[in-house]
Amino acid sequence: MKHRLGLTLCLAALLTAFSLPAFAHPHVWITAKAEVVFTDGKVTGIRHHWVFDEAYTAYVTQGLDKNNDGQFSPEELQDLATENAASLNEFEYFTTLKVKGKAQVFDEPREARMVMEGKQVAMSFLLPLKSTAPAGGTLAIEIDDPTLFVYFSLADQSSVTLASAPQGCITSIAKAKPLDAAMQKILQDEGAIQANPNTSFGVEYSNKAIIACP
Repeated sequence: MKHRLGLTLCLAALLTAFSLPAFAHPHVWITAKAEVVFTDGKVTGIRHHWVFDEAYTAYVTQGLDKNNDGQFSPEELQDLATENAASLNEFEYFTTLKVKGKAQVFDEPREARMVMEGKQVAMSFLLPLKSTAPAGGTLAIEIDDPTLFVYFSLADQSSVTLASAPQGCITSIAKAKPLDAAMQKILQDEGAIQANPNTSFGVEYSNKAIIACP
């Protein structure tokens, strides 16, 4: 079996590998951090850091311990990081960035890396803008999967940071709503979800950050 799959294939494979109700939507859980990158007063991209859940980690790292030392080095995980990052365009990078209300277009991810953080694999990558955007005014970021196939959460209120931002920028963060028992029950109904594959579960399950710069 080929285990160094892109994210698209990994998610599809998880559907086959796990048939228990516990693995109904969401199939993958990610704790996210994001750093908005500025250069010379302009927004140039977003640097993501995603920590995947232990079940996903166990699946995608099978067969990657090349030297059989019981650990996964960044070098052993590099192909997985590269392929996962390359496949993200199919999901629109799970990221929306608007500058003064205008949606920005992302270029291909760069600098993809993976490391182990305890028992979980973490991926970081730079998501550059195709065209830089002026920093003045309001920037809005959303990190989510509207179908809740992947559930993103922010670790805390400092999970969205700024790099080389102009002085005076202020960040306000709204974390995604936790999945309560009622929503978990709805998400267990795979038949309903498969019958409506484009279902969106609402903005309350999106992580948002508003950045106001002078």
